[in-house]
Formats: sequence, C-alpha cells, structure tokens
Amino acid sequence: MTKKHTTGRLFSARRLGVVAGATLALSSVACTEANKRFLGVTDPDIILPGDVTSAEAAVAVGNGVIGTFRLITGGGESTWLFGGLLVDEWSTSSTFIQNDEADQRTIPEFNSSITGMIRNLYRVRTRADEAIAALIAGRPTARSLIAEMYLARGFAELQMASDFCNGIPIGNGNATPPENGTPRSTQQVFQLAATSLDTAITYANGTDAQSVLMLRSARVARARVALALGDFAGAGALVAGIPTGLTYTHTFSLSTSTNTIWGQGFSSRRYSVGDSIEGNRRDIFVRNAIPFASSRDPRLPTTIPTTGAINGQDGQTYTRTTVMWGQLTSVDVINGIDARMVEAEVALRNNNTTQWLAIHNALRMAPPKLGEIQPTAMSALTDPGTQDARVSLHFREKAFWTFSRGQRLGDMRRLIKQYGRTEANTFPQGVHYKGGNYGADVNLPMVQAERNNPNFQGCTDRAP
Repeated sequence: MTKKHTTGRLFSARRLGVVAGATLALSSVACTEANKRFLGVTDPDIILPGDVTSAEAAVAVGNGVIGTFRLITGGGESTWLFGGLLVDEWSTSSTFIQNDEADQRTIPEFNSSITGMIRNLYRVRTRADEAIAALIAGRPTARSLIAEMYLARGFAELQMASDFCNGIPIGNGNATPPENGTPRSTQQVFQLAATSLDTAITYANGTDAQSVLMLRSARVARARVALALGDFAGAGALVAGIPTGLTYTHTFSLSTSTNTIWGQGFSSRRYSVGDSIEGNRRDIFVRNAIPFASSRDPRLPTTIPTTGAINGQDGQTYTRTTVMWGQLTSVDVINGIDARMVEAEVALRNNNTTQWLAIHNALRMAPPKLGEIQPTAMSALTDPGTQDARVSLHFREKAFWTFSRGQRLGDMRRLIKQYGRTEANTFPQGVHYKGGNYGADVNLPMVQAERNNPNFQGCTDRAP
C-alpha cells in the first residue's frame, strides 16, 4: 500500500509511522528541555532564608515583619475587631455570617474570618524568628530592630493568649521540615509572650530614641502579660516611670495599607459602635454591655442615627459610627495610657483607693489624644464605695481609653478568672437584635484548618 505525499513523493504507511514516531520522540525531548528552562527560572519575588546573608537583606526582612505585624492590629480585619464583636465594643451591621456569629457569641471553628486572623498571628511569630536569625547573623549591632522583632513576636503571643481558647498549637514554621504545633493553654502562651518580651527588653539597651521607644514599649506589653499571669507586683514595677505620652504606633498610607478599623467601621459600615440598647427602634436591652455609643463620652464621639440614612452594609441596621479614625489615622499598638491602666489596677489590687482614683482622674483632667479625637477634660470620678464597684468602674474606664485596641476581650476574661465574675454577669446577655439570643462563647475558637495538624483535636476547652 502506498500513499501519495503532497510533494509527489511516495511513502509507505509503515515508514510514515516510523518517521512520525521519531518526530514525536524528538518533540517530547524538546518539550521536556523547554519545560526545564521555563520552570527552572528563579522567581525574583521569593526570598529564601538562605538568601538573606547581607546586613541590608537582614534589615529588609525585619522591615517586612513590621508590615505583617500591622495586619494583626489596625492594618487588617484582626482580632482587635473580632474580639470587639464578641464582647461589647462593636455590633455587627454586616452581611457576613462570620461577623454575626462572633457578635452573637456562637462561633464555630470553621469561621473563615478567624482562620485568616490566626494565620496572621502565626506569620508574625514565624517571620519575626526569621528576621531575628538574619539580623543576629548579618547585623548584630541593630539591637533596637532585633528588640522590635521580639516585641512583635511577644505581642502576637499576647494577643493569641488574650483572644483564643485553651489549646493553641505553637510550632516552629522555620524548622526543616516545619514542626507541627503542640497545643498550649493560654497561660502557657502568656509565658511564651513573657519570654519574648523579656528578650526584647534585654536587646533594647541603647540610649538612642528608637532603643528607648522599644524598651518602654516592651515593658508595657510585658506588664500586660504580668497582669494576665496574676503577677500584679511585677506588672507595677515594669511600668514605673513610663511616660503617659509614650506611643508605639502602626502607620498607614494609600500605597501600603489603610486603617482597617476606619475601613470596617466608618467606611464600609460592617461594624457598629457597641451599645447597651440595640435595634433600630432602640428597644432591645443588652445586659452587661457598656453603652459605648449612647454614653456620649468625649473619648468616643458617636453618631446614632434614628433613620435609615446611615444603614450598615447589611442594608438594614442603623449603623452607629465614630470619627475616632480616618483612612490613614495611625493606631497606638502600645501607649502610656496602657501603663497608667496597669498602675491603676495594681493600686486597686493593693486596696489603695486614693492612688487608684488619682491615676484615673489625672487622665480625665488632661486627656491624651485618641486617634483623631482630642477629648475635653472630664469631671473627676468619686469612690463608688465597694471593691466590687471599683473593679467595675476601673474596667469601664479602661474600656473607653483602649476602645478597639485589642484589650477588652482579654480584660473580660480576666474579670472571670481573677475577679470572681461569671460569664452571665460579664458578657452580653439577652435577645440578639438579629434574632435568637446571645450564646455562651467567651473566647475565639482555634479553627478547623488547624485539624490538619495531627497534634490538634480542637480547643482543649472554651473556658475563660
């Protein structure tokens, strides 16, 4: 059998098969070699730990950590916001069921928003460890920057322990291969934070302005950890001499990231300033909730609409908004007010009512600026007469000074663990304005994605 080629030459069918097979084989080899060339190209956007060998590269990695650090404070939808939903700082005006679950205190472990938040907290720890190793090897004299990396790591650990349930897996993402985390209690994670922050304090031993800032900031964060661990004397010693004007801030720009507290609250109206009376008709009482919106406190000026002119993202909730933050307003990660709140609580624990009142009233008479707000002077507080009432007043004052800065959830948990309160008289209770009742959650759950870790079988417990 013969076939006529278009050129007029004659080829047998068998010969055509041989030629075709050879051609395919050569094509396969050519493709394989081409793939090797294409796939073997180095991606210039990926920096491997082994590539960070110069002093300049080590500093660049450290600066990158600060960018990730910003995501767990005001630069992303972090637990600063979600923790505020779980307690009484914010109410949901969102279309997202994840936000409604947090606000209603009925959060399943597959809540996808929390999944992203815990990942960012872990990333801060992992990237801080990478930067610390790179800086010690390539730029050991950059002690204030090394201190800031330990501060970032310790702050992430402090936030995890403050916000999440017992059973937080802590592993080593920089090991080869990465090590799965072993579940830890919140107290154990606070101990990790203490170690990280103690190391930050050790490195911040210079006399330049940045070293002093790192030293003071790490001491304040470490004092918060000491309070969580019940070391009140240690907490007081750590903040002694810290100026009220201290601010360690995260800043924003249009070319990097903007203030997400403003973005979620004022701009997109997914979060409404919390209050003790809910519903568009203002007829649903929420037990235990501070009236953040309706108190008209000068530290938190709030617009409370009476019509649908300021509806939330859900299209139906009259959203309460505050002008505390703008799109590029920096946020205080740590400040001198935090130090004063530690001192006041230590005085209260020592039954020194005079000193406790004096600390609070000094702040009220000369209020520091809060975001975009410069509060007017406030009248002095008076002794409410009982220790239990003093505790309530202290944490109420602190809630206004630290609004949406990631402290309220941890403080409400401490009210139960350290002050004998109960979930029933601490967390929001009653009918939820979007239907049903408030649930019983007092912390954020570790997420379903963590079940890929064979060491993790869910929260050890959901206790405070």
